[in-house]
Amino acid sequence: MRLIYLSIGWLAVGIAVLGAFLPILPTVPFLLIALWAFGRSSERLHQKLLNDPVFGPDIKRWQERGAIRRPAKILALSAMLGSVLLAALLGVCPPILAVQALVLASVAVFIATRPES
Repeated sequence: MRLIYLSIGWLAVGIAVLGAFLPILPTVPFLLIALWAFGRSSERLHQKLLNDPVFGPDIKRWQERGAIRRPAKILALSAMLGSVLLAALLGVCPPILAVQALVLASVAVFIATRPES
């Protein structure tokens, strides 16, 4: 089981690293998955994520208060709106566009209602 959790953790870290450079991929949610997986497989890697100078504070805010920084909220909400607008401009089939808009609107409501840190 330990190997499975380690694999999940490293996969999530890899996706998070991509997300740091690609605006369409979120970073912190994948780091939270990695934190969960490393918490079940490697205390050293778990602590390393929590103590990371860049992402550690955001992870701790989420764990302690479910809080998201305002700039991160604005970036996430803007990226979601941009995604729907781009899909519309590219002429995505209306039913698919409607599903995309509904899913992203649901996620946007969740993000917008989280406390700010």
